[in-house]
Amino acid sequence: MTVPVWIWIATIIAIAALLAFDYVFHVRQAHEPTLREAAVWSAIYVGIAVVFGVLVLVFGGAQMGTEYFAGYITEKALSVDNLFVFLVIMTSFAVPRMHQQKVLLFGITFAIIARTGLIFVGAAMIDTLAWTFYLFGLILIVTAINMMRPSHGDDGENIVVRLARRVIPTSDDYDGDRLTTRVDGRRLMTPMLLVMVAIGGTDILFAFDSIPAIFGLTQNTYIVFTATVFSLLGLRQLYFLIDGLLERLVYLSIGLSLILLFIGVKLMLHALHENTLGFINGGRPVAVPEIPTMTSLLVIIGILVVTVVASVLRSARTAGAERVDAGPADREG
Repeated sequence: MTVPVWIWIATIIAIAALLAFDYVFHVRQAHEPTLREAAVWSAIYVGIAVVFGVLVLVFGGAQMGTEYFAGYITEKALSVDNLFVFLVIMTSFAVPRMHQQKVLLFGITFAIIARTGLIFVGAAMIDTLAWTFYLFGLILIVTAINMMRPSHGDDGENIVVRLARRVIPTSDDYDGDRLTTRVDGRRLMTPMLLVMVAIGGTDILFAFDSIPAIFGLTQNTYIVFTATVFSLLGLRQLYFLIDGLLERLVYLSIGLSLILLFIGVKLMLHALHENTLGFINGGRPVAVPEIPTMTSLLVIIGILVVTVVASVLRSARTAGAERVDAGPADREG
């Protein structure tokens, strides 16, 4: 279904307004959000995404609506996994809690801009290059295998940050939420700017996983764009809401790797079904089954539910074992 230009324009204006609202009313005055504030605003942003999905379902039809929700849920789950890395980065840079909102909002804005560019590049590749689905499928399968290994060990010092440290003079201490400061008459970059560079660099890496994943669920550029952006909006509030719960989601990476593996296989099957490469079946389509979008949605939801429940049960057992082990020592004390 072709989306009219005016709907694109209206959607972009609405997204820009939501971002502007965040910058003006949430991060202009530095503070650490309370649990209630984070919960309320997380619910509002999820509600906006759901209402938008219902509108897509009503006006775009069941196919578009299902594709949107499958893409949104997948991208939201991947963004939660990204919060692990954001947490590691901000801990390694010792970012004050009251200034973490600004860092996260910058990261979200950068991610929206970068991923929008990659979405249109990906759409152009799909339209012109026959092997794009093979490439996307291979990326997701390799990523899924890598995610099954212990990760999140990044100390925040990616190559972009190391290069920035060498090229640009940097102060040792923060100066509020300022990006530059003056020390002994010299203008220096603060660690705040460095951590934003680190977040931006990791956002680019995340995009190479998330964009192929959503193209595996839909090739509608408008759905890809909106599902991706709405999954990112509200990520700042979600960070503060589940900050203390992130470490309890012990099986999240395994669940996400299974989702990416599933979508990677789905892309490979679609690529074979649409095959035009001469060295595969003589350039003719291969008679393989394709996975319907509704099936994809149910599989994704099922994996996430099992992952979360298993993580909660594992954390509860671990906490109970720790209390039992600590009991005798407490009595002796």
